[in-house]
Amino acid sequence: MTLTRLGIGRFRLADPDHFELHNMNRQAGAFLGTLDRPKVEVLSGMALEINPTLEIHRLEGAVDAANADDFLDGADVYVDGLDFFVIEARRAVFAAARRRGIPAVTAAPLGMGAALLVFTPDGMAFDDYFQLEGLPPEEQALRFMAGLAPAGLQIGYLADPSRVDFTAGYGPSTPMGCELCAGMAATEVLKIVLQRGRVRAAPHGLHFDAYRGRLARTWRPWGNRNPLQRLLVAVARRRVRTHTGGR
Repeated sequence: MTLTRLGIGRFRLADPDHFELHNMNRQAGAFLGTLDRPKVEVLSGMALEINPTLEIHRLEGAVDAANADDFLDGADVYVDGLDFFVIEARRAVFAAARRRGIPAVTAAPLGMGAALLVFTPDGMAFDDYFQLEGLPPEEQALRFMAGLAPAGLQIGYLADPSRVDFTAGYGPSTPMGCELCAGMAATEVLKIVLQRGRVRAAPHGLHFDAYRGRLARTWRPWGNRNPLQRLLVAVARRRVRTHTGGR
């Protein structure tokens, strides 16, 4: 919606899910009247209500390694909106974007804030930064979180730590976090598309936490291989195991 209001006129969308009750707390398009309806269908309709001249191409089903190249065909920039725990598909799409010379933007809602990373075709690659190859899903999710938010601004005010479970694939979320993601990601897209304004690509990152009122610009050379990152991952792993009974 944010990009539509900015005047972007052409989209390729992919999301195999339908709106469910648990989406109500954070997702645009989640209303009683849209429950059980395909998310792509609902959001396309909302965007067309803003700009009826939009060109929207919808992918039937999920984006993955098999169709990532086709999905990105003709794109100027890729905006990562995949579920946090969908790691392998995310790796495939970022790799395809790099092959095609397409900048990719990812923004994650963390607590009551958002963390942002941009991957450019001539900069550090997604897999080089996050170092996820060959790891089990829960470890991939842990490293993805640590790489997104090296400053860890969201750590410390979570009311119920037991709601974070990387093995089961769930965690808490807030509407303010998602709305901040939309604003931050759309701003980077604007700079990329108009070639106006400095784009700080990974290993540089940006993390704003509204609850704490803090902004952190991060820089992690070598990504998750950085000694500080390795320490952060170890601490995060210990916290997760403590709150999930050592699983």
